[in-house]
Order: sequence, then C-alpha cells, then structure tokens
Amino acid sequence: MKNSYQKIVIAGPVGSGKTTAVNTMSDIPVVGTEVKASDETKLLKENTTVAMDYGTVALGGKQKLHIYGTPGQKRFDFMWDMLGENCIGVVLLVDASAKDFKEQLAFFLGKFSDLIAKSSLAVGVTKTDEPGAAQFREVREAISEEFKRYPVFEVDARHKPDLMLLVEALLFVIDPKIQVDVSG
Repeated sequence: MKNSYQKIVIAGPVGSGKTTAVNTMSDIPVVGTEVKASDETKLLKENTTVAMDYGTVALGGKQKLHIYGTPGQKRFDFMWDMLGENCIGVVLLVDASAKDFKEQLAFFLGKFSDLIAKSSLAVGVTKTDEPGAAQFREVREAISEEFKRYPVFEVDARHKPDLMLLVEALLFVIDPKIQVDVSG
C-alpha cells in the first residue's frame, strides 16, 4: 500500500455497530453526524448517523487509513455512493441479533456489490453474544455464493483488536503482499 490517501467504508444496517467501530478504531477524535432518531429507528436506538462517521487509523510507518462509517438507513443511501468513491474496500457489519439479519445481509451485499467488485470486502458479524442472536455459522452460511470468497469474522465493535483483524483481512484480500502493522 502506498503512502497515499487510502480509505475504506464501514457499511451495514442500523444498529450493527458502525459508529461504535469507527470510534473504537480511530486514532483521532471522530467526526460524526449523529442526531436524535425521528423515525422507526428510534425503536432501536436513541441516536442515528445521518451522513457519516469519519476517523483515521495508523497502519504502521507513514501509512494511514481513512475510515468512513455510512448511515444505515435506506433513506440516506445517496451517502453510500458518495462515501464509496475511491475507496479500497468495504467492511460490512451484520447484526446477528436482528431477526431479519438474512434480509439485511442480502440487501447490503446487493447495494454495495458494484463497489465490492471494484474494491474488496470483509464481513464482521456483531452482537453474537446477545440472547436469541443467530450463531456465527448461520450468518456465514447466509452470505450469497458470489461473496463467499471474502473473509468473515465474528467481531465486537467495541474491541479494537477484533476490528483491526477485520481490516487486516480486508487489506490482505486487496493485496496479499501488503505489510501493515495493525497491532495498534
């Protein structure tokens, strides 16, 4: 990876842990656009991202990765395209505790399929420890055939080593020769 501007997007449904992941990974204070939820989202959480979350993480040496967390609501999908411009990969977070995780997974893989084809993908499965959550194996099996070659990890969006392993896997898919220090 060159010392140029490199960015990834973190996408996924409302409540999957995108804002938490950006806050956990970032080496700088995160720029966020959270506001009080005003639609059905308020049934899931008090605040929601309406534009993006932004942070950076050092990868060792002078390498820096810019991280853009997308809003999860479909009505903000215009931001998905804008944030995805010139990115090197997508980290898709999936909430295993969501009753409709299969539909959410299929929806987001479909919406980001063109971007993934031009870049790469790593999937993080969150909230597997919550009561009634799907098992990791179930989420992995729900991934459509065209995306099965990408890495899938169980992650806690509050745990930086989990997230950095996910990023390292994403970078490895992009270029197996990339040498980065993600021990952060």
